[in-house]
Amino acid sequence: MLLATALTGCTDDGGGEPGAAGLGDPYFPELGNGGYDVRHYALTLDYEPRTGRLTGTADITARATQTLSAFNLDLTGLTVHGATVDGTPATVHRSGTEVTLRPGADLKSGDTFRTVIRYSGTPVTITDAEGAREGWLRTADGAVALGEPTGSTAWFPGNHHPSDKATYALTVTVPNGLKAISNGELTTHRPSGDRTTFTWRSTEPMASYLATLAIGRYETKTSRTPDGLPVHTAARGNPPLLARIPELLAWEAERFGPYPFASTGAIVDPLIDVQYALETQSRPFFDKNTFDVSTLVHELAHQWYGNSVSPESWRDMWLNESFATYAEWLYAEDFADKPAQESFDEAFADDENWAFPPADPPTAADISGPPVYGRGAMVLHKIRQTVGDDTFFAILRGWAAEHRHANASTEDFVSYVEEEAGEDLTTLWDTYLYGEGRPTDPSA
Repeated sequence: MLLATALTGCTDDGGGEPGAAGLGDPYFPELGNGGYDVRHYALTLDYEPRTGRLTGTADITARATQTLSAFNLDLTGLTVHGATVDGTPATVHRSGTEVTLRPGADLKSGDTFRTVIRYSGTPVTITDAEGAREGWLRTADGAVALGEPTGSTAWFPGNHHPSDKATYALTVTVPNGLKAISNGELTTHRPSGDRTTFTWRSTEPMASYLATLAIGRYETKTSRTPDGLPVHTAARGNPPLLARIPELLAWEAERFGPYPFASTGAIVDPLIDVQYALETQSRPFFDKNTFDVSTLVHELAHQWYGNSVSPESWRDMWLNESFATYAEWLYAEDFADKPAQESFDEAFADDENWAFPPADPPTAADISGPPVYGRGAMVLHKIRQTVGDDTFFAILRGWAAEHRHANASTEDFVSYVEEEAGEDLTTLWDTYLYGEGRPTDPSA
């Protein structure tokens, strides 16, 4: 869904209009852009850790969803030096985080077009609405790029809303001795003089906030699961927990269905202290204090719920976090002799989980608040209690399969569950998903 209020501007004789400068997301209305759908990003980057300077070219393939006289890209900081559309120079206008490109001729609705943008500068660290740091995070020998919810705008131009997923190719040149780690598969590792170039490709669609780049003196390893899935890890040191990824992934695949990507792994960097882990696609990231079993289970579960099945808007964040949190409850149930009901009871007793409805956070600062996680997981547990284990676990697998590599909303989920359950669950939704207060009886 890529329609929003159109950017004001002239209409060309060909009938084209400017694409919208934002998609009208409930919490980030100016994030993303209308009038086109990105199919592929090819990013060519050169980074110098000593100065912090990034030089980049973004080659973006997209399809017009309306006849366009101009269109926008999101970019925070960094300087745009020029752009072409289908090989012809485009007029570039910059206003804050919006880059407006006006091609020499209208782009017809349904046409595929190619935009190439040259840019450079020192990428910034963004402090988001809840106070967390994201964007470009420098370390003593490199940097890590983390994107949720808006940080990806700090290092490449694009349509930075989760509803516009695309494939990626990332080619990064860094000084010798450093490694560049990203999502997907490493296809090229090429030294030349005093620098080395790494190329990574992600062939499954990815929301831009899930794209990552880690540059530094990492120890990297590639292995395979018993089923032959590549496992790519990058860490400072060799945390023993990395060896458990194949085992944990196999357990989650039994619960959630086939793993949705061509590889798995992790990035562990104790030089970064952002106080969170992030489900960066196929390669979740962990900072200095987050690489533990429970968090690893959580971030791996996101590969199904959040990464493959992505939110339609940031209001649907609870669909990401409820499933990942419930994966922690299931792990504790299967391996720590702690029934999911006990985890539910603890969450029910926690006042923070009742601050607001998980499906309707009051502000952008709340989209990662406790109710999105804890009360969101309570929603899933109440579904389990209502429909029974057989139907519930079929719902977990079916939901991931139904929207594999796509986007889905809360409304989609409610409809799917009721169809699979064969009953109206209005009371459950009204109490746990949308209710303003805690019921007096946890069995309600």
